[in-house]
Amino acid sequence: ADERNRKVIEFMELKQGGMSASEYAAKFEELCRFAPHYNNVEAEEYKCVKFENGLRPDIKQLIGFN
Repeated sequence: ADERNRKVIEFMELKQGGMSASEYAAKFEELCRFAPHYNNVEAEEYKCVKFENGLRPDIKQLIGFN
């Protein structure tokens, strides 16, 4: 359970930082499976917002994320 909790926290705090967009996307998907409340159809919108929020500011600006 401790490892799972660490993964959930890592997911919740995940930001793109120095990763490429594809590296960030892969890490996001890898960690997302540890956060069950993001793994259903109803949560898809929240999952997208979480992903976009973790992108670097320059990329957020390109996609129009506020």
